[in-house]
Amino acid sequence: MGRRVILGMVGLGALGVAFGRQLNSVVNNTVAATVPGLGGVIPAAGGFRIYTVTNGYPEMSEADYRLTVGGAVNSPLNLSFTDLGSLPQTSMTKDFQCVTGWRVDDVPWSGVLMSDLLAVAGASPTAIALTIDSFDGAYTESLTMEQAVRPDVLIATSMYGEPVSREHGGPARLLVAPMYGYKSLKWLSNIDVVDAVIPGYWEQRGYDIDAWVGQSNGRSDEPVT
Repeated sequence: MGRRVILGMVGLGALGVAFGRQLNSVVNNTVAATVPGLGGVIPAAGGFRIYTVTNGYPEMSEADYRLTVGGAVNSPLNLSFTDLGSLPQTSMTKDFQCVTGWRVDDVPWSGVLMSDLLAVAGASPTAIALTIDSFDGAYTESLTMEQAVRPDVLIATSMYGEPVSREHGGPARLLVAPMYGYKSLKWLSNIDVVDAVIPGYWEQRGYDIDAWVGQSNGRSDEPVT
């Protein structure tokens, strides 16, 4: 399923480039109708497309936002948006590559490294993986601990120098820069440190668990550097 869906979506994206903006609604509606588990697609500024699995875009204010970190940790966390801002901040500029073929170059992000967050929580050194949840109530992801502590995995609270918007997954979202975009879970709400990799929402629908750009899902995109 995964490879057939990907190839179809790449073809639709190419049509959009060839014939312009007037095909956006046709392309996006067709993608949403043919990809199992995809609720909707809308075009966005700067070449992004915004995907949702719930037919809606959940909304939460910065004042109400909470990020919990639990499981195999010494100090479970329940962080407000302000708490996230008080942790060490890291900025990086990375390409964002979707498994469906589109790419946005040189996106500036900032926020808290996942490795720093796990250090604050005191994650078990013998833990194997993370399970990661969205406050949309449906979207889930996973990372191995080795992947999670890379220096290019970020809890992003800023994008292009502005707060991450609702459509892009704010107030806080995951950025896993060297992997395809479905690993960069939007509307981040919970992280659990666990003893096994549990496939996330898209992996349960046929996509690779280890979604390295250019090395998975039957694609050969240039890897993110």
